[in-house]
Amino acid sequence: MSTDTVLPELTPTAALSVETVQSVHHWNEHLFSFSISRPDSFRFRSGEFVMIGLMGDNGKPLLRAYSVASPCYDEKLDFLSIKVQDGPLTSKLQKVRPGSQIYLGRKPTGTLVADALLPGKRLFMLSTGTGLAPFLSVARDPDIYDLFDEVVIVHSVRRVSDLAFHDELAGKLAYDPLVGDIAAVKFHYVPTVTREPFHTTGRIDALIEDGRLFAGLPSAHGFNPETDRIMMCGSMDMIKSLGAMFEDMGFPEGSNAQPGAYVIEKAFAG
Repeated sequence: MSTDTVLPELTPTAALSVETVQSVHHWNEHLFSFSISRPDSFRFRSGEFVMIGLMGDNGKPLLRAYSVASPCYDEKLDFLSIKVQDGPLTSKLQKVRPGSQIYLGRKPTGTLVADALLPGKRLFMLSTGTGLAPFLSVARDPDIYDLFDEVVIVHSVRRVSDLAFHDELAGKLAYDPLVGDIAAVKFHYVPTVTREPFHTTGRIDALIEDGRLFAGLPSAHGFNPETDRIMMCGSMDMIKSLGAMFEDMGFPEGSNAQPGAYVIEKAFAG
């Protein structure tokens, strides 16, 4: 006898469309990614987030903000999520399968976008855990390579198995038909692990301090507020400590209304 839970049929609302899960990948026991259908009317800028969710136990939509992990031109929408066993949403979300229904908000937004940054030469996207998601979107957008000479994703995690999409990123996005050629020259990936042996270990601040973050780049020098632009997404500790450091170095924080030298996503910085 099947023990599968039969999920209720979802109904679109003025603020939410109902989409279909197309694929699911479980990276380990507490990390997974999934793709869903994208409505023709859904427009977003690479790096933005949107509300997604399922039906709550009270019969109302249970929603959380998730960065879209696919670029703005993709025909599907990708997401990266942790699994929290007693989490109101993720306890249910981790059980979705191809064919499952999911709510998608109709109004994406966010500040981890090129529009919120001043022109520069190097773009550093600093992430911890699932904070990688918006940068998977940005790094596959051809426009970003027109704006910057070097595009760098730094991803700090606790365990090696937490390095979601490691092989695709280490391969310089060669699989991507739109950016593969230019990414081979301009894209750089710096994964680091804090609690297991790996070729690079330590938190992002340690990599900045001892120069390892810059060692593999064509321009192997530290941060320069005149030419470097920074996006940060992940743990609040990382955002607070590095944000204070960048402010001290003369990096003004940017927004959609007032572009600057670095941006964070305030909507879910915690």
